[in-house]
Amino acid sequence: MSFKLLLYAPDGHPEHSLFKWRDRLEMEIPGIEIDLVTSEDEAIEAISSADAAFGNISSEIFVRGERLRWVACPQAGPPSGWYHDDLVNSDVVVTNTREIYNDHISTHILAFMLAFARGLNNYVPHQLDRKWHRPAYRVKHLPDSTVLIVGVGGIGGETARLCKSFGMTVLATDPRIEKRPVGVDELHHPNDIGLLIPRADFVVSTVPETPNTGGYFDHNFFDQMKEGAFFINIGRGATVVLDDLDSALRSGHLAGAGLDVFEIEPLPEDHPLWKAPGILITPHVAGEGPYLPERRTELFIDNCKRFANGEKLINVVDKNNWF
Repeated sequence: MSFKLLLYAPDGHPEHSLFKWRDRLEMEIPGIEIDLVTSEDEAIEAISSADAAFGNISSEIFVRGERLRWVACPQAGPPSGWYHDDLVNSDVVVTNTREIYNDHISTHILAFMLAFARGLNNYVPHQLDRKWHRPAYRVKHLPDSTVLIVGVGGIGGETARLCKSFGMTVLATDPRIEKRPVGVDELHHPNDIGLLIPRADFVVSTVPETPNTGGYFDHNFFDQMKEGAFFINIGRGATVVLDDLDSALRSGHLAGAGLDVFEIEPLPEDHPLWKAPGILITPHVAGEGPYLPERRTELFIDNCKRFANGEKLINVVDKNNWF
């Protein structure tokens, strides 16, 4: 089945991957028609005859798409507002790019965990002060440790596998997964999380931003964590109440935290978390790594072929929950 596709590339750079996609799609899918546009005005005009679209399709663009049946989101977890009411309340199918980052992000999580296990977060301040100081620190032996992965999708599943390779006990929660992933010792529904939090030496959040996860990790959550435990967030910044986390670190209740995502990015220079004890901060780089353009390309082209053949698409999103 032929179809018309809108590729929306607002930066308009000639080396943008969408320009390369256009050439390949035209070679591999007979009868496909492609409009590649670089401005919102062009997108508003082109979407009126499109069956599918790739890009950040705002409400102003979307409402003109009378024939639209599929929107491909460029990200795994797009910014707040991407899932606008017009899109959510429509019959249009949405897909995203989840799964292409699993190995890179899970490696970043392990980097945080290994740093905490060996106390590297305690040595960094002394290095910056050029002091040879050996603080009293009990090494966290990973085979004797328990990790709780909150949200064990693709990233969480790969993290579980890596943690198990270090001999850790792996607990996990997820609202949708029923089959226990490789490496997970116990899989629970999120409703049971209160029973799991006090057991964990490490809590890892891969939770996406949804209508229900804003501020999920607050003082009530941190108070339930084991004294001396560590918190790691590579999910979404809006899920964590940063002031509550800062308090948990400064009180000594938590031994450390590794954060790659924040509700406000960049994290303001005057934010107290920069100097909180035991903190490790990275600037939203957990997903960086090789082969991402190739993976994104193959995923999108595969879905275009599926769409043309009337087959089920990969990475279909639950629009009401944004993931």
